[in-house]
Amino acid sequence: MTKRLIYIWVLVAFTSISTNAQVADTTLLSYIDFYTLLIKNHPVVKMAGLEVDYAQADLLMARGGFDPKLESNFDRKSIGGQDYYNHWISQLKVPIWAGIDFKVEREQNTGDRLNPELSALQTFTGFSVPVGKGLLMENRRSTLLQSKIYQNISVAEQRKMVNKIVFAGAKDYWEWYLKYQALKIQSEAYELAKNRFQFVKSQAQVGEKAPIDSVEAKITLQTREVDVQNALIDFRNSSLILSNYLWDQNDVPLEIPENFIPPSIPSFILNEEKLNLFVEQAKNNHPEITKLNFKYEQIQVQERLAKEAFKPQLDLSFGYLDTPKYSFGDYSLLNSNHKLGVDFSIPLFLRKERGKLQQVKIKQISNELERRQLSREILNDVYIAYNQAKNLENVISIQGEAAEMQQVLLDAEKMKFSIGESSLFLINSRENKLLEIKLKLEELKSKYEKAVASLVYAAGLDTIN
Repeated sequence: MTKRLIYIWVLVAFTSISTNAQVADTTLLSYIDFYTLLIKNHPVVKMAGLEVDYAQADLLMARGGFDPKLESNFDRKSIGGQDYYNHWISQLKVPIWAGIDFKVEREQNTGDRLNPELSALQTFTGFSVPVGKGLLMENRRSTLLQSKIYQNISVAEQRKMVNKIVFAGAKDYWEWYLKYQALKIQSEAYELAKNRFQFVKSQAQVGEKAPIDSVEAKITLQTREVDVQNALIDFRNSSLILSNYLWDQNDVPLEIPENFIPPSIPSFILNEEKLNLFVEQAKNNHPEITKLNFKYEQIQVQERLAKEAFKPQLDLSFGYLDTPKYSFGDYSLLNSNHKLGVDFSIPLFLRKERGKLQQVKIKQISNELERRQLSREILNDVYIAYNQAKNLENVISIQGEAAEMQQVLLDAEKMKFSIGESSLFLINSRENKLLEIKLKLEELKSKYEKAVASLVYAAGLDTIN
């Protein structure tokens, strides 16, 4: 795909979202438009989705511990042409959630030196159950439960990754906005200087103005032309930086066309009610806190497994050999045609088990300490971002009034100049001061939007709904 086609694709995509334009040859790219495309196709967002897919694969693996298993074993011995024995055992083992394993086994034996205890053909149907350790919790169930919890952790991790890339994109978007506003202001100032130079030059030619005034007007024009060129380069570079976040559905990188510009900043005023919503979100649904809460649930499962290890190993197995014929109430089957097994073991000092439980307890304490510290840091970050934004609201209001008053001074200076009571130097000074105030005002607006983005990110969100 050529760059030209990329431009056309972006133009069509954005125009379908934003149809308003300031002039005929420009298209508005609002922050919502930018956010929509970022969240849709950015590689990091897609990578975040893979976290959930990985957790689902992990859960599938854990469920594999409860898959039925079919086994077959053949053993043969022959010496000097004599067939000693042939053992062929096939077994179907079906794990059950409660720790019980159901088994069906078929054994076929032939040979001249066969063990008398072995039948030629025998079928075993039965089960094994851990009466002690493993009845309430064992490795298979522990792995499965932790994998289910890991799915929730992966969702929180996905949100964390998305929030991070959106926050970075928001900062770069408002920097792009600032560079455009600087270019716009510098271009307007250049046009004023250009018109003034032409006016002063024509006045000097007819003797109405001193020739030195045209020199000063020319210097001002050249200075502002340089400022426009610098602002243009800054805007183009910021557009390239912002293009890093834009991709199409085929993972092809896109570039923002030169005729794309940001619209005016929408009014968004913070208040105590909105702050409380951010605080509640940070407390109850922040991805970092959510991850720690689910990790604590995993540790609880590990604790149950560690405590289960203190119980003695007592496994019972029972099965029928072939199927005896009996009537209801006939208990003779308990005395014939069956296999019964009992396995018992217990460590005498339980040092391994006690050590494992201590490790789990330490994990719990560490998790709780981390959660408390992180909760405090997150809430403080929310309040810090809120305070910065509220302070910028006040500063923006003051700066706006300063711009209005400076405009009044400039208009008055122009009036005095038109009647010969002022100089071009004073007009340029007033105009430069107004230019400085306007640039500072747009910088404050950009900082305000970045502060709002910081507030949203600190609360664990990717954008304001």
